[in-house]
Amino acid sequence: MTPQATVFVIDDDPGMRAAFESLLRSVGHAVRTFSTTEAFREAAHPDSPACLVLDVRLPGASGLEFQAELARRGIAMPVVFVSAHADVAMSVAAMKAGALEFLTKPVRDQDLLDAVHRGLAQDRERRAAHAEQADLARRADHLTPREREVVGLVAGGLPNKLIAARLDLSEVTVKVHRAQAMKKLKAASLPDLVRIADGLGITQKP
Repeated sequence: MTPQATVFVIDDDPGMRAAFESLLRSVGHAVRTFSTTEAFREAAHPDSPACLVLDVRLPGASGLEFQAELARRGIAMPVVFVSAHADVAMSVAAMKAGALEFLTKPVRDQDLLDAVHRGLAQDRERRAAHAEQADLARRADHLTPREREVVGLVAGGLPNKLIAARLDLSEVTVKVHRAQAMKKLKAASLPDLVRIADGLGITQKP
């Protein structure tokens, strides 16, 4: 089952938190709200797709400082900034640091919903790509060093005959290694094998 996505809201204005929560819940989102970044840090968070709606000006660490902290900690949650006192320099800094959107209060409902939907979709895609990469790495762990070498050369475009010459093997042996590797990697075709090798970073250019 796909875990339910969560929208986190950090805003020190109780009225804003309530308004954002009501709006987001009205379209079916799970929402958790916090008044400070410290409260967010102290809470336990599910390992599921998420998006963060973050006020720029907060008690303690500002939204921009917290964005930088998340990046340092390797937390790739998409961030939608909201601010009642935004300026161009602030919004540019946030976007350059990877913010998904920068919205000015009062925020139009549809603008917030659109930004959050994009953020959740982006996080789902990131998580799916990460899971696929982890799965490929697990499959690659079953390759022998020779099979890995053969796969890299096949993905690099070398035919079996040239691979055999380079590795001082018979062409039949190369074919056996290639077939075994495709089975272990669950590659359905040569293009699929090339894609997997590229994803694993083992392609060897001739």
